[in-house]
Amino acid sequence: MQIKTINSLFSQYKETRLNHRYITNSHIEPLLKKFGNNLLIETIGRSVLDLPIYGIKIGNGDKRILMWSQMHGNESTTTKAIFDLLNTLLGNDSGAKNILEACTLYIIPILNPDGARAYTRLNANQVDLNRDAQDLTQPESKLLRNTFNSFKPHFCYNLHGQRTIFSAGKTNRPATVSFLAPAQDEACTITPNRKVAMEVISVMDHVLQKVIPGQVGVYDDAFNLNCVGDTFQSENVPTMLFEAGHYHNDYARDQTRQFIYMAYVTSLDYISNNDVSGYNYASYLQMPENGKLFFDIIIKNVKMKIKGGGQNMDIGILYKETLVDGRIHFVPIVEKIEDLGGYFSHKVIEANNLEVLDRDGLPLKVHSENVFVILNNEKISLLPK
Repeated sequence: MQIKTINSLFSQYKETRLNHRYITNSHIEPLLKKFGNNLLIETIGRSVLDLPIYGIKIGNGDKRILMWSQMHGNESTTTKAIFDLLNTLLGNDSGAKNILEACTLYIIPILNPDGARAYTRLNANQVDLNRDAQDLTQPESKLLRNTFNSFKPHFCYNLHGQRTIFSAGKTNRPATVSFLAPAQDEACTITPNRKVAMEVISVMDHVLQKVIPGQVGVYDDAFNLNCVGDTFQSENVPTMLFEAGHYHNDYARDQTRQFIYMAYVTSLDYISNNDVSGYNYASYLQMPENGKLFFDIIIKNVKMKIKGGGQNMDIGILYKETLVDGRIHFVPIVEKIEDLGGYFSHKVIEANNLEVLDRDGLPLKVHSENVFVILNNEKISLLPK
């Protein structure tokens, strides 16, 4: 499917009732009701705090694809793109109809509704569901496992979001979208099963490179059987990790949402039209591995007062995401004060060898919260636009 076609579909079918970072059951339930009898929608279980967990089935094809989002409750970009995808599949596009004829999708839009409501990574028992694939101590983990067992997918889409710290390789480019074909053994063997996942990821990367060149990466494939992706891969079901990351000035992740949608449509179109053998996996191995080289802001060349004279340093700032009245706010926190010459940032403030002070007129300190700084007697906001 051509990029122009995919972008046109996104513009036409984007779910406008889902925006920004805070997405919960309360946001998606009206959309599920809107679908009515056009989809099979069922409550497949309950969370620790007894919130419903929904499953959505669409399509009639032989190729079965299992997708789950918001395993980590505060990673919602892939969920927004799921509803863009569902709108598309229920539309009149011939490519979408072809996907539904070739594939059957089972989608869990919010696996961790308690974490989504509290905007936390963990579930209500403070467990990371993506480290519970073997012990299955949590109801949400058991539910996903049961769905996997009963649906018997041919492909798994493990949908996540990642922080702004990630770079695509060791470059000054953010990892706006990242993928991984998880390992299925300690040796990280490139098995036939992983090759299938790698081939599909390579197809998505090929398309995304045309719109965000140099901004697609892969995760370290160190094996951890407690992770869901590694577990499902080890059971010979090609599994792909999706990570929605940062795009320039897109802290709401609405632009990244479109790139994730492109990845969904591209991969589903490819799977529906091909017998994916894993033969064309090699380009996956050329994708850069993610680094952790970004700050949200670096204030460069700051004059620091120390005993015996002055010294220039850089100040690295990261945003802390905080839920306030149903909306996510970004709180600037000083992470490091040192020479940050080996790092990059999404925004640079040049201090030009001047002091940078907080609202009380004092030098900034590590771990301090600062909505603005004072530089050359001027207040400079640290909040994202």
